[in-house]
Amino acid sequence: MTVVRVATALAAMAIIVAAPGCSNKKAKAASASAAPAMAPSRVTAIGVNAYLWRASLETLSFMPLAQVDSNGGVIVTDWYVNPQSPSERVKVSVAILDTDLRADALRVSVNRQELGAAGWVDAPVRAGTVQKLEETILERARRLRQSQLPS
Repeated sequence: MTVVRVATALAAMAIIVAAPGCSNKKAKAASASAAPAMAPSRVTAIGVNAYLWRASLETLSFMPLAQVDSNGGVIVTDWYVNPQSPSERVKVSVAILDTDLRADALRVSVNRQELGAAGWVDAPVRAGTVQKLEETILERARRLRQSQLPS
């Protein structure tokens, strides 16, 4: 199974699991009249915030995944080598720490290595890389939440 298929399947599972459902018409009518103006910021059916989870998977979908745990909120990629820069590789870890859609509920870490004469050697991550990745995931999560607004 390819990384894209895994990411797509996990994102689909997150949507299916997080979708609210009511079993009878009266309950649906009552919940519709009391619906908030925004989609809920707390979605816990998968153990962590579903918007942050899906946004993280979508953001990292180009990288091979090494570990994925929706209940613990952990995504770890395998080493990724950009074809335009074959002498460096990166590995990303994402931890979703809360069930609410909040900036402090997300932790991203990036490891970078460069290919030298002795093999792969740890190298510093470029300034702003982690922050940019966090901002990208948070923005995508907010867009996902806004797309769930009632019509």
